[in-house]
Amino acid sequence: MQSRKIGVLLGGLSSEREVSLRTGEAVLTALRERGHEVVPIYVDRDVDVALRQEQIDVAFIALHGRWGEDGCIQGLLELLGIPYTGSDVMASSLAMHKGKAKELFRLHNLPTPAYYTLTAAETNDLAGVHGDFGFPCVVKPIREGSSVGVAICQSLDELGPAIERALCFDDEILVERFIAGKEVSVAVLEDRTLGAVEIAPRAGFYDYANKYTRGATDYFVPPRLSPERYRGVLAQALRAHMALGCHGATRVDMIVSDSGNEFVLEVNTVPGLTPTSLLPKIADAAGISFGELCELMLAGASLATRRGNGERRVIQRTFIGEDRREAAPNTH
Repeated sequence: MQSRKIGVLLGGLSSEREVSLRTGEAVLTALRERGHEVVPIYVDRDVDVALRQEQIDVAFIALHGRWGEDGCIQGLLELLGIPYTGSDVMASSLAMHKGKAKELFRLHNLPTPAYYTLTAAETNDLAGVHGDFGFPCVVKPIREGSSVGVAICQSLDELGPAIERALCFDDEILVERFIAGKEVSVAVLEDRTLGAVEIAPRAGFYDYANKYTRGATDYFVPPRLSPERYRGVLAQALRAHMALGCHGATRVDMIVSDSGNEFVLEVNTVPGLTPTSLLPKIADAAGISFGELCELMLAGASLATRRGNGERRVIQRTFIGEDRREAAPNTH
Protein backbone atom coordinates (compact mmCIF):
# COMPACT_ATOMS: atom_id res chain seq x y z
CA MET A 1 0.00 0.00 0.00
CA GLN A 2 2.85 2.36 0.86
CA SER A 3 4.26 2.08 -2.68
CA ARG A 4 1.39 4.06 -4.21
CA LYS A 5 1.29 7.85 -4.53
CA ILE A 6 -1.91 9.17 -3.00
CA GLY A 7 -3.39 12.56 -3.81
CA VAL A 8 -5.75 14.03 -1.22
CA LEU A 9 -8.20 16.35 -2.99
CA LEU A 10 -9.26 19.17 -0.69
CA GLY A 11 -10.58 22.72 -0.74
CA GLY A 12 -12.81 23.07 -3.76
CA LEU A 13 -15.14 25.84 -4.85
CA SER A 14 -18.25 25.16 -2.77
CA SER A 15 -19.65 26.86 0.31
CA GLU A 16 -18.08 24.02 2.33
CA ARG A 17 -14.50 24.80 1.32
CA GLU A 18 -13.32 25.46 4.89
CA VAL A 19 -14.72 22.16 6.11
CA SER A 20 -13.07 20.36 3.20
CA LEU A 21 -9.70 21.88 4.08
CA ARG A 22 -10.01 20.57 7.63
CA THR A 23 -11.05 17.13 6.41
CA GLY A 24 -8.20 16.99 3.89
CA GLU A 25 -5.55 18.10 6.36
CA ALA A 26 -6.67 15.47 8.88
CA VAL A 27 -6.48 12.74 6.19
CA LEU A 28 -3.05 13.94 5.01
CA THR A 29 -1.67 13.77 8.54
CA ALA A 30 -3.17 10.34 9.26
CA LEU A 31 -1.92 8.72 6.06
CA ARG A 32 1.57 10.20 6.40
CA GLU A 33 1.81 8.91 9.95
CA ARG A 34 1.03 5.44 8.60
CA GLY A 35 3.89 5.60 6.10
CA HIS A 36 2.09 6.54 2.86
CA GLU A 37 3.39 8.84 0.15
CA VAL A 38 0.72 11.53 0.16
CA VAL A 39 0.43 14.88 -1.60
CA PRO A 40 -2.26 17.54 -1.17
CA ILE A 41 -4.12 18.66 -4.28
CA TYR A 42 -5.91 21.93 -3.62
CA VAL A 43 -8.91 21.89 -5.92
CA ASP A 44 -9.86 24.89 -8.03
CA ARG A 45 -10.82 25.33 -11.68
CA ASP A 46 -7.38 24.08 -12.80
CA VAL A 47 -7.59 20.80 -10.91
CA ASP A 48 -7.14 18.79 -14.13
CA VAL A 49 -3.71 20.38 -14.61
CA ALA A 50 -2.70 19.62 -11.01
CA LEU A 51 -3.79 15.99 -11.36
CA ARG A 52 -1.71 15.51 -14.51
CA GLN A 53 1.35 17.16 -12.97
CA GLU A 54 1.28 15.15 -9.75
CA GLN A 55 0.74 11.81 -11.54
CA ILE A 56 -0.95 10.22 -8.54
CA ASP A 57 -1.95 6.56 -8.43
CA VAL A 58 -5.14 7.11 -6.44
CA ALA A 59 -7.28 10.05 -5.29
CA PHE A 60 -8.65 10.36 -1.78
CA ILE A 61 -11.63 12.68 -2.16
CA ALA A 62 -11.91 15.05 0.81
CA LEU A 63 -14.18 17.54 -0.94
CA HIS A 64 -17.60 18.58 0.36
CA GLY A 65 -20.51 20.21 -1.40
CA ARG A 66 -20.96 21.29 -5.00
CA TRP A 67 -18.44 20.07 -7.60
CA GLY A 68 -16.80 17.70 -5.12
CA GLU A 69 -19.58 15.55 -3.73
CA ASP A 70 -22.05 15.63 -6.61
CA GLY A 71 -20.27 13.52 -9.25
CA CYS A 72 -18.31 16.30 -10.98
CA ILE A 73 -14.84 15.49 -9.63
CA GLN A 74 -15.64 11.78 -9.84
CA GLY A 75 -16.37 12.18 -13.56
CA LEU A 76 -13.08 13.99 -14.13
CA LEU A 77 -11.16 11.25 -12.31
CA GLU A 78 -12.92 8.64 -14.42
CA LEU A 79 -11.80 10.43 -17.59
CA LEU A 80 -8.21 10.65 -16.33
CA GLY A 81 -8.21 6.97 -15.31
CA ILE A 82 -7.45 7.71 -11.64
CA PRO A 83 -9.08 5.41 -9.04
CA TYR A 84 -10.81 7.34 -6.27
CA THR A 85 -12.43 6.80 -2.91
CA GLY A 86 -16.16 6.76 -2.36
CA SER A 87 -19.17 6.53 -4.62
CA ASP A 88 -19.21 6.77 -8.40
CA VAL A 89 -20.62 9.55 -10.57
CA MET A 90 -24.24 8.40 -10.56
CA ALA A 91 -24.52 7.59 -6.85
CA SER A 92 -22.77 10.84 -5.90
CA SER A 93 -25.11 12.89 -8.07
CA LEU A 94 -28.26 11.18 -6.81
CA ALA A 95 -27.28 11.45 -3.14
CA MET A 96 -26.37 15.13 -3.47
CA HIS A 97 -29.75 16.02 -5.00
CA LYS A 98 -32.08 15.67 -2.04
CA GLY A 99 -35.20 15.50 -4.22
CA LYS A 100 -33.90 12.67 -6.43
CA ALA A 101 -32.60 10.81 -3.38
CA LYS A 102 -36.05 10.97 -1.77
CA GLU A 103 -37.66 9.64 -4.95
CA LEU A 104 -35.40 6.60 -4.74
CA PHE A 105 -36.03 6.17 -1.02
CA ARG A 106 -39.76 6.01 -1.73
CA LEU A 107 -39.21 3.65 -4.66
CA HIS A 108 -37.41 1.28 -2.25
CA ASN A 109 -40.11 1.68 0.44
CA LEU A 110 -37.80 3.59 2.75
CA PRO A 111 -39.64 6.02 5.05
CA THR A 112 -38.69 9.66 4.46
CA PRO A 113 -40.49 12.84 5.57
CA ALA A 114 -43.10 14.31 3.22
CA TYR A 115 -41.74 17.07 0.99
CA TYR A 116 -42.16 19.22 -2.07
CA THR A 117 -39.71 21.19 -4.21
CA LEU A 118 -39.94 24.64 -5.73
CA THR A 119 -37.90 27.15 -7.71
CA ALA A 120 -37.72 30.94 -7.52
CA ALA A 121 -40.37 31.21 -10.23
CA GLU A 122 -42.85 29.37 -8.00
CA THR A 123 -42.51 31.64 -4.96
CA ASN A 124 -44.93 34.33 -6.18
CA ASP A 125 -47.89 32.40 -4.73
CA LEU A 126 -46.20 30.80 -1.75
CA ALA A 127 -49.41 30.38 0.21
CA GLY A 128 -50.98 28.51 -2.70
CA VAL A 129 -47.90 26.33 -3.26
CA HIS A 130 -47.54 25.44 0.41
CA GLY A 131 -51.27 24.90 0.76
CA ASP A 132 -52.15 22.65 3.70
CA PHE A 133 -48.65 21.15 3.95
CA GLY A 134 -48.49 22.50 7.49
CA PHE A 135 -45.90 23.69 9.99
CA PRO A 136 -43.29 23.33 11.28
CA CYS A 137 -41.36 22.55 8.13
CA VAL A 138 -37.71 22.50 7.09
CA VAL A 139 -36.33 24.51 4.17
CA LYS A 140 -33.16 23.27 2.46
CA PRO A 141 -31.22 24.09 -0.70
CA ILE A 142 -31.64 20.92 -2.73
CA ARG A 143 -27.91 20.42 -3.41
CA GLU A 144 -25.99 21.63 -0.35
CA GLY A 145 -24.47 19.98 2.70
CA SER A 146 -23.35 20.87 6.24
CA SER A 147 -26.82 22.38 6.85
CA VAL A 148 -25.86 25.38 4.70
CA GLY A 149 -28.97 27.50 4.09
CA VAL A 150 -31.22 25.26 6.22
CA ALA A 151 -34.01 26.77 8.33
CA ILE A 152 -36.93 25.49 10.40
CA CYS A 153 -40.11 27.51 9.84
CA GLN A 154 -43.05 27.76 12.19
CA SER A 155 -45.34 29.90 10.02
CA LEU A 156 -45.91 31.28 6.52
CA ASP A 157 -44.31 34.55 7.64
CA GLU A 158 -41.06 32.67 8.32
CA LEU A 159 -41.28 30.50 5.20
CA GLY A 160 -40.81 33.29 2.65
CA PRO A 161 -37.56 34.71 4.10
CA ALA A 162 -36.19 31.17 4.67
CA ILE A 163 -36.80 30.24 1.03
CA GLU A 164 -35.22 33.50 -0.11
CA ARG A 165 -32.07 32.73 1.92
CA ALA A 166 -31.93 29.16 0.67
CA LEU A 167 -32.20 30.38 -2.94
CA CYS A 168 -28.88 32.18 -2.41
CA PHE A 169 -27.25 28.72 -2.40
CA ASP A 170 -29.25 26.89 -5.06
CA ASP A 171 -31.93 27.53 -7.68
CA GLU A 172 -34.18 24.79 -6.31
CA ILE A 173 -35.46 24.32 -2.78
CA LEU A 174 -36.71 21.34 -0.78
CA VAL A 175 -39.45 21.96 1.78
CA GLU A 176 -39.71 19.00 4.14
CA ARG A 177 -42.08 18.18 6.98
CA PHE A 178 -40.39 18.61 10.35
CA ILE A 179 -40.26 15.40 12.38
CA ALA A 180 -39.77 15.79 16.11
CA GLY A 181 -37.46 13.19 17.58
CA LYS A 182 -33.87 12.05 17.93
CA GLU A 183 -31.45 12.87 15.12
CA VAL A 184 -29.24 9.86 14.40
CA SER A 185 -26.41 9.36 11.93
CA VAL A 186 -25.30 5.90 10.81
CA ALA A 187 -21.86 5.11 9.40
CA VAL A 188 -21.78 2.64 6.52
CA LEU A 189 -18.60 1.17 5.03
CA GLU A 190 -19.21 -0.71 1.77
CA ASP A 191 -21.87 -3.29 2.68
CA ARG A 192 -21.87 -3.09 6.47
CA THR A 193 -22.82 -0.59 9.15
CA LEU A 194 -20.21 0.47 11.70
CA GLY A 195 -22.66 1.92 14.20
CA ALA A 196 -24.51 5.14 14.85
CA VAL A 197 -24.43 8.35 16.87
CA GLU A 198 -27.24 10.39 18.37
CA ILE A 199 -26.88 14.14 17.88
CA ALA A 200 -28.26 16.46 20.58
CA PRO A 201 -27.52 20.18 20.07
CA ARG A 202 -27.53 22.15 23.30
CA ALA A 203 -29.44 24.98 21.60
CA GLY A 204 -31.42 25.19 18.38
CA PHE A 205 -31.01 22.52 15.72
CA TYR A 206 -27.98 20.84 14.18
CA ASP A 207 -27.03 23.76 11.93
CA TYR A 208 -23.60 24.72 10.56
CA ALA A 209 -22.49 26.41 13.80
CA ASN A 210 -23.56 23.50 16.01
CA LYS A 211 -21.81 21.04 13.67
CA TYR A 212 -18.41 22.70 13.74
CA THR A 213 -18.26 24.42 17.15
CA ARG A 214 -16.71 22.33 19.91
CA GLY A 215 -19.01 21.89 22.90
CA ALA A 216 -22.14 23.09 21.07
CA THR A 217 -23.58 19.59 20.66
CA ASP A 218 -23.70 16.43 22.75
CA TYR A 219 -23.10 13.09 21.04
CA PHE A 220 -24.21 9.66 22.26
CA VAL A 221 -22.54 6.55 20.83
CA PRO A 222 -24.51 4.34 20.59
CA PRO A 223 -27.76 6.35 20.44
CA ARG A 224 -30.19 6.25 23.32
CA LEU A 225 -32.52 3.77 21.62
CA SER A 226 -33.85 0.35 22.50
CA PRO A 227 -31.83 -2.54 21.02
CA GLU A 228 -34.71 -3.36 18.65
CA ARG A 229 -35.02 0.25 17.42
CA TYR A 230 -31.26 0.53 17.06
CA ARG A 231 -31.16 -2.56 14.82
CA GLY A 232 -33.96 -1.08 12.74
CA VAL A 233 -32.06 2.19 12.29
CA LEU A 234 -28.94 0.35 11.13
CA ALA A 235 -30.94 -1.78 8.70
CA GLN A 236 -32.76 1.20 7.16
CA ALA A 237 -29.49 3.12 6.79
CA LEU A 238 -27.83 0.27 4.92
CA ARG A 239 -30.86 -0.01 2.62
CA ALA A 240 -30.63 3.73 1.86
CA HIS A 241 -26.91 3.40 1.09
CA MET A 242 -27.63 0.53 -1.30
CA ALA A 243 -30.71 2.17 -2.87
CA LEU A 244 -28.52 4.99 -4.17
CA GLY A 245 -25.80 2.59 -5.31
CA CYS A 246 -23.20 4.01 -2.93
CA HIS A 247 -19.70 2.66 -2.40
CA GLY A 248 -17.02 3.23 0.22
CA ALA A 249 -17.89 5.15 3.38
CA THR A 250 -21.16 7.04 3.72
CA ARG A 251 -23.07 8.63 6.55
CA VAL A 252 -26.84 8.23 6.58
CA ASP A 253 -28.76 10.93 8.46
CA MET A 254 -32.03 9.85 10.04
CA ILE A 255 -34.72 10.92 12.48
CA VAL A 256 -36.27 8.56 15.02
CA SER A 257 -39.59 10.19 15.81
CA ASP A 258 -41.01 10.57 19.29
CA SER A 259 -43.48 7.81 18.36
CA GLY A 260 -40.58 5.49 17.50
CA ASN A 261 -40.67 5.57 13.69
CA GLU A 262 -37.51 5.87 11.59
CA PHE A 263 -37.17 8.35 8.72
CA VAL A 264 -34.27 8.63 6.29
CA LEU A 265 -33.25 12.23 5.61
CA GLU A 266 -30.24 11.94 3.31
CA VAL A 267 -27.05 10.05 2.51
CA ASN A 268 -23.68 11.81 2.59
CA THR A 269 -21.26 10.20 0.12
CA VAL A 270 -18.20 12.16 1.36
CA PRO A 271 -18.62 12.30 5.15
CA GLY A 272 -16.64 14.84 7.08
CA LEU A 273 -13.38 13.72 8.65
CA THR A 274 -12.71 16.75 10.84
CA PRO A 275 -12.05 16.50 14.61
CA THR A 276 -15.77 17.12 15.26
CA SER A 277 -17.11 14.88 12.47
CA LEU A 278 -19.50 12.00 13.09
CA LEU A 279 -17.95 9.21 11.02
CA PRO A 280 -14.68 9.15 13.04
CA LYS A 281 -16.66 9.15 16.31
CA ILE A 282 -18.66 6.11 15.22
CA ALA A 283 -15.60 4.31 13.85
CA ASP A 284 -13.68 4.95 17.08
CA ALA A 285 -16.52 3.41 19.12
CA ALA A 286 -16.32 0.38 16.79
CA GLY A 287 -12.60 0.00 17.55
CA ILE A 288 -11.35 1.58 14.31
CA SER A 289 -8.78 4.37 14.73
CA PHE A 290 -8.84 7.42 12.48
CA GLY A 291 -5.77 6.22 10.57
CA GLU A 292 -7.30 2.77 10.10
CA LEU A 293 -10.53 4.34 8.87
CA CYS A 294 -8.67 6.36 6.25
CA GLU A 295 -6.85 3.23 5.08
CA LEU A 296 -10.09 1.26 4.84
CA MET A 297 -11.60 4.02 2.72
CA LEU A 298 -8.47 4.08 0.58
CA ALA A 299 -8.50 0.32 0.10
CA GLY A 300 -11.90 0.55 -1.58
CA ALA A 301 -10.77 3.11 -4.17
CA SER A 302 -11.72 2.01 -7.67
CA LEU A 303 -12.36 3.24 -11.17
CA ALA A 304 -15.82 2.20 -12.32
CA THR A 305 -16.14 2.40 -16.09
CA ARG A 306 -19.56 0.78 -15.99
CA ARG A 307 -21.77 0.05 -12.99
CA GLY A 308 -25.27 -1.31 -13.13
CA ASN A 309 -27.45 -4.37 -13.11
CA GLY A 310 -26.30 -5.48 -16.56
CA GLU A 311 -22.75 -5.70 -17.84
CA ARG A 312 -20.30 -4.47 -15.23
CA ARG A 313 -16.62 -3.78 -15.73
CA VAL A 314 -14.42 -2.46 -12.94
CA ILE A 315 -10.75 -1.62 -12.97
CA GLN A 316 -9.38 -1.68 -9.45
CA ARG A 317 -6.03 -1.01 -7.86
CA THR A 318 -6.00 -3.18 -4.80
CA PHE A 319 -2.92 -1.81 -2.99
CA ILE A 320 -1.96 -5.38 -2.11
CA GLY A 321 1.52 -5.70 -3.56
CA GLU A 322 1.84 -4.12 -6.98
CA ASP A 323 -0.93 -5.81 -8.93
CA ARG A 324 -3.57 -4.14 -11.02
CA ARG A 325 -6.34 -6.34 -12.26
CA GLU A 326 -9.37 -6.04 -14.47
CA ALA A 327 -12.55 -7.91 -13.61
CA ALA A 328 -14.25 -9.88 -16.32
CA PRO A 329 -17.56 -8.57 -17.64
CA ASN A 330 -20.55 -9.76 -15.71
CA THR A 331 -23.07 -11.11 -18.19
CA HIS A 332 -25.53 -12.57 -15.70
